[in-house]
Amino acid sequence: MAVITISRQVAALGDEISAVLAEKLGYKFIDRKFIERKLIELGFSAEKLKKYDERKPGFFAALAKDRDEYLNYLQTAVFEAASEGNCVLIGRGSFIILEDVPNRFAVRLVASNQVRLERLMKEFSWNEKQAQQRIDESDANRLGFHKSFFNLVNEDPAHYHMTLNTALMDIDAAADCIADAVKKTITPEKEQQGAKKIEELLTAQKVVNALIFEYKLPVNFLHAVIDGEVLSLHGVADSVAVAEQAVSAAAKMLPQKKVKSCISIVQDFKPYS
Repeated sequence: MAVITISRQVAALGDEISAVLAEKLGYKFIDRKFIERKLIELGFSAEKLKKYDERKPGFFAALAKDRDEYLNYLQTAVFEAASEGNCVLIGRGSFIILEDVPNRFAVRLVASNQVRLERLMKEFSWNEKQAQQRIDESDANRLGFHKSFFNLVNEDPAHYHMTLNTALMDIDAAADCIADAVKKTITPEKEQQGAKKIEELLTAQKVVNALIFEYKLPVNFLHAVIDGEVLSLHGVADSVAVAEQAVSAAAKMLPQKKVKSCISIVQDFKPYS
């Protein structure tokens, strides 16, 4: 059981290669529409989705509570998809969301600017100016999306097991390269460790979602970490009472875990609106 994440440039054949790869391995292909539907099912509105989904948020959108709501729902959707195992996840920062998962295999697909231009011009019957505008806009949005939500540069090859130049190979060859590397890299031990890690990540995220959306506790930047039998809560609140409420609620949800607060208390902290 492996979880393959695909990061790609526009016109680098990301969707095409991902679909063929999934078919070759007998994996489920988690595409853009699947994640969009999942986010909406979880409670994030389609209208809000347009502001954040693989885009650089505008100034006010970056400060809004909707931003954190989007990230929480996005992580939930990715964890739920990954929990089924044997899947190919494309985009949405999945490579970094699942960074600590032992059976994750991260791939980056790129191509030269000229090849990307030619592909877009052919696919959409655009002139060169229109195609270049689409490339520039997409690259800027994806760079801004990853910088805003994960504070990293998605173009850095150090984040990936493999980077492939799709200008130099066809779809089938690229899929074969990835499939072969996955089979040789993801061992049964990593599969077992990965399944356990994903379960912990999903459980912790569900606790966070409940504290924010059901209990409506005013803890900003809230996230939870499970380490063995301990669940730790992290974030920023303006009172000890709020932190204690969070611990109490989490303990009710996971009575088998010891819950501890690592929530910072800032008396004059004013959450953004």
